[in-house]
Amino acid sequence: MTKNMGNTDKMVRIGVALVIALLYWQNIISGTLALVLIAVSVIFLLTSTASFCPIYKVLGISSRKTKAKK
Repeated sequence: MTKNMGNTDKMVRIGVALVIALLYWQNIISGTLALVLIAVSVIFLLTSTASFCPIYKVLGISSRKTKAKK
């Protein structure tokens, strides 16, 4: 699994996941919408932890910066 997520991408995903968790915890979202958003937030946390996004892989995208070779 090649890493394809940059730091900014990971931080945004973690932030979105935390906001979703907070909305659920405060009972602002509930029902089916809450379950779908919680699933999305778990996926965001897992992909951020692994620095790998399967959708990016399929689309050939990478937000990771490459170091210049000297």
